[in-house]
Amino acid sequence: MGCCQSKRSKTTAWCKELTVLASGTPFTVSEVEALHELFKKLSSAVIGDGFISKEDLQFALFRNNNKKNLFVNRMFDLFDVKCNGVIEFGEFVQSLGVFHPNAPVEEKIYFAFRLYDLRQTGFIEQEEEMVVALLQESDLELSDDVVQTVVDKTFSDADSKDDGKIDPEEWKEFVSKNPSIIKNMTLPYLKDVSMAFPSFALISEVGESEM
Repeated sequence: MGCCQSKRSKTTAWCKELTVLASGTPFTVSEVEALHELFKKLSSAVIGDGFISKEDLQFALFRNNNKKNLFVNRMFDLFDVKCNGVIEFGEFVQSLGVFHPNAPVEEKIYFAFRLYDLRQTGFIEQEEEMVVALLQESDLELSDDVVQTVVDKTFSDADSKDDGKIDPEEWKEFVSKNPSIIKNMTLPYLKDVSMAFPSFALISEVGESEM
């Protein structure tokens, strides 16, 4: 009997966690549950300790965990809200929520700003290697001269105060005029997680009507 009570208690706590995560993100309860199956798969890619490590994320994105990638490192840091070296399930869902097509544009703009603010100074600086690295690590075949030209042009357009750095307001204004800048901040398949990952879709233990 104690075992049954313990099982019911764990189920109730799990249902509550799903509901809380759904209420704070664009996802439904059943989609959060489907994301948990994806989370379990990603967290076992390399280490398998129930959390997503930097190695797990590297392998999930690029199918290898050897090459150092500045983009992966920065994304991991932003997902790791507690700064404890791993991505927990709640952090995974909340961070992915920013990439949902229905997430507020302001959240996407802010997340992108933090992504490019590599030194976490509150500004995107002209010498910030993140911008250069993202271009160099992209699939585009760009020479160093072209990369530098793109960076210089971006700062020329965005740095309205002409002080060699871009603050959050300047960034917001720049993105409003160049919305394609944050195009990668939207992942269309998150619109329906259950359809995107059909093998992970489960019947939720919490009905959507109970939210």
